Amino acid sequence: MRKRPVQIDDGATANWPGAKRVSDYLSRQLAGHRLSARTCQTYVRALKGFALWMKSQGGWGGDWSQLTARHLRDFVIERQSTHHRRSLHNQVSALRSFLTDLRERGDIQSTPAAGLVLPKLPKSLPKFLTENQTEALLEATPEKDESPLSRARNQAILELLYGGGLRVSELCGIKSGDLDLKSGLVKVLGKGSKERVIPVGESAVAAVKSYLALRGQPVRGEPLLLTSRGKSMHPRSVQLMLKKKLIQAGLPADLTPHKLRHACATHLLSNGADLRLVQEQLGHASLSTTQIYTHLTIAKLREVHRKAHPRA
Repeated sequence: MRKRPVQIDDGATANWPGAKRVSDYLSRQLAGHRLSARTCQTYVRALKGFALWMKSQGGWGGDWSQLTARHLRDFVIERQSTHHRRSLHNQVSALRSFLTDLRERGDIQSTPAAGLVLPKLPKSLPKFLTENQTEALLEATPEKDESPLSRARNQAILELLYGGGLRVSELCGIKSGDLDLKSGLVKVLGKGSKERVIPVGESAVAAVKSYLALRGQPVRGEPLLLTSRGKSMHPRSVQLMLKKKLIQAGLPADLTPHKLRHACATHLLSNGADLRLVQEQLGHASLSTTQIYTHLTIAKLREVHRKAHPRA
């Protein structure tokens, strides 16, 4: 089944230069499962922003083969004063991917973004819940008006996010049959439509069993987690639920479901898990992505060193 072209400009007819090539490119990426629909829309905004900037410079009508390295350098220099570094990096990342595709298809001879240098991003460690905070969240008293079914489902959600280190999109995508309650293994679809099978732990399995005991056994292929209206859970619904749970547990309400993923990785490493096994658990393509969590264990290591080392 062919994918329809990506709708740009909120479904309206695009009237900015180069829009047709962008739509064709993103439709191919979506059809090939190389980018999600959400990422495609992010790319649309980035590429449209650059195209309109090019138009404002005068003399450019949408021919991507006319781009030069000088254009990109000027764009980066100007945007540095008006955009956050992370935002600028994301815009250039979209440009690089698009231009690389044009080169591979023979539409341009070489990509002008090849030697582009961007300002370095500040290295920041991800926020995460401590083991005590995580325990407080998982043991938080549910709301009085929360139905037994919703209570059981929400507990299953939290246990799966933390136990498996799942992305919220992976959690919402779990179907009946993906989770083996006997082995405690779940099959999830990660970034780039890559499947992986990972353990989620006994607590998560117990929570899911309690939920299914109230909900009933789902039909094979049906979403595992449902809203009160019987629809598949949406990431936004999970975010709102977590916010309420955090408040009930007396924890900062700005923590997101992704922080439970960070907590899973950090706690695994803190308790002796092998780095490559954690990489496989989280579905990171590169080990360097997983290595950021090793920095989070330094504080614990320093404390142990201070208490145990005779020369500390």
